[in-house]
Amino acid sequence: MQRPPAENPNADARLAALTRWLDRVLPSPAAAIAPASEDASFRRYFRVTLRGAPGSTAETLIAMDAPPGREDCRPYVAVAELLVAAGVHAPTVLAKDYPQGFLLLSDLGTRTYLDALTPANAPELYRDACAALVRWQRASREGLLPPYDRALLRRELDLFPDWYVARHLGVELSAAQKMTLEDAFAVILENNLAQPCVFVHRDYHSRNLMLAEPNPGVLDFQDAVFGPITYDLVSLLRDAYVEWDEERQIDWAARYWESARRAGLPVRADFAELWRDFEWMGVQRQIKVLGIFARLWHRDGKQGYVADMPRVMRYLRAACARYRELAPLLRLLDALEDKRPVAGYTF
Repeated sequence: MQRPPAENPNADARLAALTRWLDRVLPSPAAAIAPASEDASFRRYFRVTLRGAPGSTAETLIAMDAPPGREDCRPYVAVAELLVAAGVHAPTVLAKDYPQGFLLLSDLGTRTYLDALTPANAPELYRDACAALVRWQRASREGLLPPYDRALLRRELDLFPDWYVARHLGVELSAAQKMTLEDAFAVILENNLAQPCVFVHRDYHSRNLMLAEPNPGVLDFQDAVFGPITYDLVSLLRDAYVEWDEERQIDWAARYWESARRAGLPVRADFAELWRDFEWMGVQRQIKVLGIFARLWHRDGKQGYVADMPRVMRYLRAACARYRELAPLLRLLDALEDKRPVAGYTF
């Protein structure tokens, strides 16, 4: 069996253990195992090609390596079951070994929405994504997933001053600036926590949606929670990796809103109110994402996310400019914008 090259001794030991486990659980012998993808965690994914009859199309499966102590497979399995029960196309868990941190999954293919999206096919792909989102939200039941509560939302916001401002920009906020940020966080959380709650994927965007049949295939859902209804819609339409003009965002959001109302979801009765909630939820997410991207670079050495920061900042600044309560936050962003974190990147 062909195996991927080892990256380091620890990774090689994990890969060797995973290969031995696969030898026991695969439905037929493996012809090859190769890296499939990685995400912003310590998980790794491998595509396993099964040995088939000569001339036949090779079947592939996905093996997940989630090192115990750093990752826990149990939430992934639990949320996968919820998604499938809701009629959403998520990977089927074929085998699991919690003590070793291994899962064997069905393969949803190799083309992400990010790879496939064009201006021509975007309406169809976003229609499918919104339909799947409505099915996911319709299945919501309180108590099955961790709450997206004030403490968690606030921890996410705190990534911004800790990692984006202090570490990435190298700026020490003044007492007055810290108070401005604190006041902004308070009004943002007030809106977020007042929204109706449903199941929240928490990273429902173009890198985690696969072109599949039925469409879309949904990945990277292990951090799902029970929280604000606009969160996944913001993740989808104000994606950190692909940007659409506001006219399209509003059109797709309105179509989602109409579908959600027909499905009996607890969306606002007035679309303008839902759009306001959408924008305020987006402000929370964009602040968080800037902090996460900074942490991925400075702590984990994943520099690629830095190129996406300007897009996220554009979303954040545009929303802040539309609401009087967020004007002090916009002025703070203006002050921070004078600081350049790295030659070649401007914000």
